[in-house]
Amino acid sequence: MTLKEGKPGMLLKVQHIHDSELKERLMTMGLTPGTRVRVLRSAPFGDPMAIGVRSYSLALRRADAEKVEVVMAS
Repeated sequence: MTLKEGKPGMLLKVQHIHDSELKERLMTMGLTPGTRVRVLRSAPFGDPMAIGVRSYSLALRRADAEKVEVVMAS
């Protein structure tokens, strides 16, 4: 499952970030393997989406969220 498929309220755990020009930037913003993220909301037309990472909110385009593999967190 990718982060793009997450629905508001879901608690997810980052598994892997696919290679892209944004991989390093996403990792410096806290999206590292093992990190828990919560999907907060999506814009009216779905793009961008807001996620809670560590102690802050991050807005991501759905095209970028598609590069982040996640699983449901317990």
